[in-house]
Amino acid sequence: MTALPENGTLERRRLRGDLSASMIDGAAFGGMVGFGETYIAAFALAIGLGEMAAGMVSSLPLIAGGLMQLTSPAAIRVLQSHKRWVVICAFLQALTFLPLVIAAWIGTIDSVTLILVVSVYWGTGLATGPAWNTWIGTIVPRPIRARYFANRTRVSQGCVFAGFLIGGVLLQWFTALDLRLVAFTVLFGVAGGCRLVSAWMLLKQSEPVPLPPGMRAIPWKRVFHHLRESSGGKLLVYLFAIQAAVQMSGPFFTPFMLNKLEFSYGELTGLFSIAFLAKVVSLSIWGRVASRTGAKNLLWIGSIGIVPISACWVVSQNYAWLVFAQAASGMFWAAYELAFFLLFFESIAVEERTSVLTIYNLLNTTAWVIGALLGGAVLFHFDLSFHGYLVLFGLSSLGRLIALGLLLRVPRLIVDSDEMGVRTVAVRPGSASLDTPVLASLPDQTGEEDGTQDNASGSI
Repeated sequence: MTALPENGTLERRRLRGDLSASMIDGAAFGGMVGFGETYIAAFALAIGLGEMAAGMVSSLPLIAGGLMQLTSPAAIRVLQSHKRWVVICAFLQALTFLPLVIAAWIGTIDSVTLILVVSVYWGTGLATGPAWNTWIGTIVPRPIRARYFANRTRVSQGCVFAGFLIGGVLLQWFTALDLRLVAFTVLFGVAGGCRLVSAWMLLKQSEPVPLPPGMRAIPWKRVFHHLRESSGGKLLVYLFAIQAAVQMSGPFFTPFMLNKLEFSYGELTGLFSIAFLAKVVSLSIWGRVASRTGAKNLLWIGSIGIVPISACWVVSQNYAWLVFAQAASGMFWAAYELAFFLLFFESIAVEERTSVLTIYNLLNTTAWVIGALLGGAVLFHFDLSFHGYLVLFGLSSLGRLIALGLLLRVPRLIVDSDEMGVRTVAVRPGSASLDTPVLASLPDQTGEEDGTQDNASGSI
């Protein structure tokens, strides 16, 4: 009779340890994004690779992440564990900062090598997404998921913000001392250290169910058939169009600010901060709006709101005006992302969400690359001139406006609206940040149970 209470105590102790380690992982991951990934494009410019290279290094490598996800199911089957795959990829991602530290220290790296290094960064990073989503769903009990992932998201986003804010201050300070590349050496070293801490925290977490039977790999044929028959396929088409239009200009805002407008690193970081803070703060407000008016209406608000954002840079390059434009950008991107995630996963059974997330990430990153290549072609046509950037920003807004026609095809849906967790994997001046959903935090729109940890104690 005494074994049951003892087992219960051990289970609660294990759960507390897992939740604490996951919280630290989220914080360290956010630090890596803030200190490291945010400033890679600026590093390309600082080391003399030019505006086109800076734009491409912010976009082309993402396709590596989208494609490497496709190897995840086979790797997980070989390793017989979601955890092992996630931990291996996390340690490899941490190691990608080593060549960046060396390049910053010696003061040279060619564009091809930089793109390859960043491709490995994105490949190992995004490849963990679907597997981590499955794994974390077996750890966190259903009764506490919404609250826990909301808190984890806030902690992680706070560390992202602290990372790029401190990074901007260091760059501004070291540049004044003519030690700009030393600052990048420090930033990339800290970012790599943050990811090592994150990987160690992942390693410390338990894996109650290494290969959850309910979280089976769904054949792509079945997933695509389901998407064709549901609203999800129409939403994916809209996603592809809107992201391609957005990324025509997105990767080139940093080169425009640093080279054409000659902003300081402090001014650049200020615009990053405004958009990011506006997005984080407005997310909870949009959640209440979605509860009252519906996620579809919220998607329209966000989609219409992001249309003129890039064109605002054509109207004026006054810093105060750009602060306003960045605040609006963050606010409307929060509405768009929240509504899209809620609507896209509304009819996807819990056990299929990981497979669908893989497809979502692949199409999303493909759209990023196609948009960036189109934008690069426009800039190349205009010889990277100031006027060429303004034309590009205007075309990006025009593309977003045209994409709204695809949103008309999406039927009106009624879905549960609740606070949800996200993983911020990048910060961009044109779209505030690139987030991926934490699937376990989403409302179960299908009414099905995933069978993992439902009977675990919710008392932590």
